Amino acid sequence: MFKSIYLKKGKEESLLRFHPWVFSGAIAHKDESLIEGDIVRVFTNKGDFIGVGHYQIGTIAVRILSFQDIVLDKEFWCARLQSALDVRKTLGVVQSGGEDADLVRNNVYRLVHGEGDNLPGLIIDVYGKTCVMQAHSVGMHVCRQEIADALKNVLGNQIDSVYYKSETTLPFKAELGQENAFLYGSTENNVAIENGLKFHIDWLKGQKTGFFIDQRENRSLLEHYAKGRTVLNMFCYTGGFSVYAMRGGAKVVHSVDSSAKAVELTNANVALNFSNDDRHKAFCEDAFKYLDANNDKYDLIVLDPPAFAKHRSALKNGLRGYTKLNVKGFEKIKKGGILFTFSCSQVVTKEQFRQAVFTAAAQAGRKVRILHQLHQPADHPINIYHLEGEYLKGLVLYVE
Repeated sequence: MFKSIYLKKGKEESLLRFHPWVFSGAIAHKDESLIEGDIVRVFTNKGDFIGVGHYQIGTIAVRILSFQDIVLDKEFWCARLQSALDVRKTLGVVQSGGEDADLVRNNVYRLVHGEGDNLPGLIIDVYGKTCVMQAHSVGMHVCRQEIADALKNVLGNQIDSVYYKSETTLPFKAELGQENAFLYGSTENNVAIENGLKFHIDWLKGQKTGFFIDQRENRSLLEHYAKGRTVLNMFCYTGGFSVYAMRGGAKVVHSVDSSAKAVELTNANVALNFSNDDRHKAFCEDAFKYLDANNDKYDLIVLDPPAFAKHRSALKNGLRGYTKLNVKGFEKIKKGGILFTFSCSQVVTKEQFRQAVFTAAAQAGRKVRILHQLHQPADHPINIYHLEGEYLKGLVLYVE
């Protein structure tokens, strides 16, 4: 039997517009037996049904999974995953070369993007024949085996393993003691293919699910601009931009990250695609110190830092950080250079990020033109009722 939550008068307005979150301050009363991760039915103050979802302690108290009064059973999970897969097939990111791996151009894509696929709190990325699942809510953690079973049902022989990687994404206050592990199958093959390029995917210990799939199309765009240029890839992590720059015909590619493990992974990925190619070098250094020491050396720079503002309380400092970093980029890039600059902070809007970059250009005294405005790819869809899902912002700038 479902447990229930009743809202304060008038607090159902956003939910009637299909926004999938119930905030704790909107709740009038709830079942005393509710525990984190429970499935709960949400009602208005008058007792009208609104939706069913996962209950969680915190500011976001319920993540709505359906605005219809349904049972969240095997049929539900299979239907949602099939819907997500159908979208990716429409996009053309689900490809297969049959038994010949040389025919496969891409076997990396995001299958489930939380609210964007009407499954708030759940991320699933596909790397070859491995699904990497990440829960951002206790409810999704509780349902992890059901979801893994549904993945096997929907994807069939397209996958042979499901890896659960949620140690760092689950609410720490829940004290679940979760350890990353395979829920189905196992594999030591961690090489996946994106647009014909091979990458080692560190889903065991790497950031996120092991790779930043959301930059796929932006990496391809950088490849278009790389020919004959001297490229600097700051915050390189897996070296994705570096590998694409190499294929694009860059004269020199330098990768920089403060993490020795990231530098090691970047070197491995470059070697996987361009063995014994002396155009590439990687450095384990602080971004600001490296930029300070290298003036007028690069004519293509990528600034793709980790989120400077993960929460709204950090927004002001985060925007200062983006301005400071881009000032350095503008000061150091050659005349006629191309700057790719990004923010993956969900709380930073496109307008705020652009203003931070404009401020940086003015402080650096450079004339700048916008060539492209970038965003996350279509396999990271945005629920039209949940605009908070538009997290990745980027600009490609021509610097005079």
